[in-house]
Amino acid sequence: MIIIKSDREQQYLYDAGQIVAKTHKEVAEALKPGITTQELDRVAEEYILKQQAIPSFKGYNGFPATICASINEEVVHGIPSLKQVKSGDIISIDIGATLNGYVGDAAVTLPVGEVDESLKRLLDVTKQSLYEGINKARVGNRLFDVSHAIQSFVEDKDFSVVRDFVGHGIGRDMHEEPQVPNFGPPGRGPRLRAGMTIAIEPMVNVGTHEVETLLNGWTVVTKDRKPSAHFEHSIAITDKGPWILTK
Repeated sequence: MIIIKSDREQQYLYDAGQIVAKTHKEVAEALKPGITTQELDRVAEEYILKQQAIPSFKGYNGFPATICASINEEVVHGIPSLKQVKSGDIISIDIGATLNGYVGDAAVTLPVGEVDESLKRLLDVTKQSLYEGINKARVGNRLFDVSHAIQSFVEDKDFSVVRDFVGHGIGRDMHEEPQVPNFGPPGRGPRLRAGMTIAIEPMVNVGTHEVETLLNGWTVVTKDRKPSAHFEHSIAITDKGPWILTK
């Protein structure tokens, strides 16, 4: 069941989303060659708690940290550790925060120091594909219009879209209906209505779209171990167009 949110609920989601956006800013400012992903996790957790919010990911299905920190070929759900990032890496940071019972969720992939041009292009294409999808999140469109916009943009640039993990509805729960794939034919899926709130999150790979999960049960990597990028915003669908809650 897709839950339609009232104006007040959308405002609560925006408030949570703004904490997520500001946490991303704090983490981005702390990111530098030599820092550990555990240190980045601490920066995020301290900031979220200071805002009287709750880290949404910590303890979710047993996840042990506040952020997901996924480096290079790691697609999503990287567990923060004592591993240091180095110049030339890319790192995907996914953050969730709960405020007043509502969840904000957003992800971004950042370069560490100087990265090569091919990685810059991967980041640019993935980020733009997110906005291509958001632009289709309009009243009267179908859900898969969003999905198709992402897939067609990415594949036109000779990258691939992950199929095994998708976006989702968001509200009081981090994962609500509907699932929001980053691939599929246009004109299908539920009709988009004002008050629907969803997290759109393309995961884009340099090589194959196929992925696998490491033995820790969480960290997802590309099957060919080529780099991957991940961008995500939570949005509300309104009569005036998509409202980005986490920007």
